[in-house]
Amino acid sequence: MEMKKNTIALLSVLAVVVLAAIWGVNKYNSFVTGEEKVTSSWSKVESAYQRRADLIPNLVNTVKGYAKHENQTLVDVIDARAKATQVTVDPANLTAESIAAYQKAQNNISAALGKLMVIREEYPELKADKMFLELQTQLEGTENRINVERNNFNEAVKAYNVSLRKFPANIVANICGFDQKAYFQADEAAATAPTVSFE
Repeated sequence: MEMKKNTIALLSVLAVVVLAAIWGVNKYNSFVTGEEKVTSSWSKVESAYQRRADLIPNLVNTVKGYAKHENQTLVDVIDARAKATQVTVDPANLTAESIAAYQKAQNNISAALGKLMVIREEYPELKADKMFLELQTQLEGTENRINVERNNFNEAVKAYNVSLRKFPANIVANICGFDQKAYFQADEAAATAPTVSFE
């Protein structure tokens, strides 16, 4: 009888250990899935910014044809684009500092584009140019896409970070080395998100 009780107790302990191991593996896998979603979301943010960077040479060339005396502004836009495309962030290392550096480079493009858009006011022929109008529309759409992708990224980061912090899952996260990811923050210098206005 005593042996039967010991066997039942041993099987009960073994069942608890097996269930805990299954739960731990399940949590680990959910963290991996969450981390991959954050990485994927970051890739979409970079892709949206890359689209904007790809539009800039055509925009500059179109403006150059009309605004020959605005060379410094055009050079500033190209320089900002070149510097921004050199700033990359490793998705495995999404720290607040790395995202801030990336955002600063992108904000420099926004500022340079803002100056470029002021030029068009001085050149009525440019404002009426079909290619320029098409590029304006594409740039506006890209700015909207950037905002959407940044929001989606922040939502993925939020879901991931919350899953890491909940008890008892945080124990598995700490043991397995999963760290919280940083959010894409709003630019402190601006009260609102950068917009491109061509009116």
